[in-house]
Amino acid sequence: MMSNMNNEEIGLTNKESSSVVQLLALSELGSTDPASTAPAILDSINPLHQIKTRLTVNVGEIELTVGELLNARENQILKLDRSVEQAVDLLLEGKLVARGLLVAAGDNFAVKITELPISLKV
Repeated sequence: MMSNMNNEEIGLTNKESSSVVQLLALSELGSTDPASTAPAILDSINPLHQIKTRLTVNVGEIELTVGELLNARENQILKLDRSVEQAVDLLLEGKLVARGLLVAAGDNFAVKITELPISLKV
């Protein structure tokens, strides 16, 4: 066991060193002690559910030159490649995870999910 090792056994043979090395006794992870009543982390919550990320809603695209963009005027309309009735793409880190319809929720835009091409469950 490591607690019985001396400095030479753990590679500290330099007598001039002023560093102090202290060995710590660590308990094993996943102890099977029946007296422990604390729930395992994964039993109570999935830690992945706590990670924040940004969902992007892509309503369409347009291809134009930089010159056309620089010549754009206020109130000019840029026609996108999707019709109003078409579903919008929901992107997570640039990857398509769902599709939906743009709706109004009070004074805000919202998306009503209509398609889940991939399972979002972990």
